[in-house]
Amino acid sequence: MTTTIADNPDRSRFEITEDGELAGFAEYHRYENEIAFIHTETDPAFAGRGLAGALARAALDTARKQGLAVLPYCPFIRGWIGKHPEYVDLVPEAQRTRFGL
Repeated sequence: MTTTIADNPDRSRFEITEDGELAGFAEYHRYENEIAFIHTETDPAFAGRGLAGALARAALDTARKQGLAVLPYCPFIRGWIGKHPEYVDLVPEAQRTRFGL
């Protein structure tokens, strides 16, 4: 199986595909030097394969490479960051309490 993760700026979301089929996405809103993750969704047919976590990691790694501050409004992204403290620094320190981080 081939898994691909790519930013689709026309749809304001990161998308994960498996063998060319859309398996999930992480919607975002970008403004200046911030990226706010709004909603993450995976197709139930792809559940249990770790795709949502791979999607979160790739989206956050991209934010880091682009020097963007992350605002994790999406509960999944927020929870994923909470489980992976090496990503907490992406959330501005003044915003961490607001997101429970």
